Amino acid sequence: MGAISSYRLRLQRKRWLARALRKRRELMTIADRTAEIRRGDILVFTTLRNERIRLPYFFDYYRALGIDHFLMVDNGSDDGTREYLQNQPDVSLWRTDSSYKRARFGVDWLNWLQRRYAHGHWSLTVDVDEFFVYPFCDTRPIGALTDWLDASSIKSFGAMLVDMYPRGALDAVPYREGQDPFEIAQYFDNGNYTIRRNARFGNLWIQGGPRARAFFRDRPERAPALNKVPLVKWHRAYAYVSSTHMLLPRGLNQVYDEWGGEKASGALLHAKFLDTFSVKSAEELERRQHYANSHEYKAYHAGLRDHPELWCKWSEKYINWRQLEILGLMSKGNWA
Repeated sequence: MGAISSYRLRLQRKRWLARALRKRRELMTIADRTAEIRRGDILVFTTLRNERIRLPYFFDYYRALGIDHFLMVDNGSDDGTREYLQNQPDVSLWRTDSSYKRARFGVDWLNWLQRRYAHGHWSLTVDVDEFFVYPFCDTRPIGALTDWLDASSIKSFGAMLVDMYPRGALDAVPYREGQDPFEIAQYFDNGNYTIRRNARFGNLWIQGGPRARAFFRDRPERAPALNKVPLVKWHRAYAYVSSTHMLLPRGLNQVYDEWGGEKASGALLHAKFLDTFSVKSAEELERRQHYANSHEYKAYHAGLRDHPELWCKWSEKYINWRQLEILGLMSKGNWA
């Protein structure tokens, strides 16, 4: 990359950080327990709205993984989400009724909180329907991963979003509060993905899977991106650009090996496709607070009229992270 392009990216990063500084005024503190964050704690950052039913399992999963503190932004929930979160002893909570879209889909809010609280910490940024899987996660806590990354001088860790879904109609089995969603959404596409490199930011751009074939079959180029860089050893000068798809400085996006080897990577199991999906999609379409005039939710709304079943010939029942590695969807790299 030339000097001019690098200079422009540095300017853009400074603009995003300045924007986050302004957007902090939109956040109202509900529960501030950040004084309890200790050196070396691993933090989760999340923006959410009306996700009360998902929260018990979300916390069970990430606490078992070894997360120490959760920093969360509630964007105007009215289903009891705020009340539930403010009573969790390891949660710091902020609330805003401001526009999710005008906060760059929540990125500005989280960029501010990460700048303020995550400096020097490993920071995992996920949605409440995303469940982080990494090599040896069945036997090693997340701290073992971050210790290895520190020892290897690696500052960011990539993960592919793997959409999970049930066999049969999406609304055939009701999801219960506290339930493991993958008791219902047990399947994923073992192939059917495309990948290309984003020359400007240096990240990979991955598309495909069930959303591309079921909801974007006529325009696959508009299917949601599946590439993410959710785990970062944060510095106050860093900034996410577009969700966790890419961030600046651009070197943090190079979570893959360009020289023929394999860097360690993980996956985010995406529990979007439960019986709650149709109601959530209708709500988000009406709010029109998502990317590109909510074109993704327009596609969901149109596709759901046909009561689609996402199971197909590419479907495979999920077993564990080793299965994803065999399929090339994640890698343990040289972490033994």
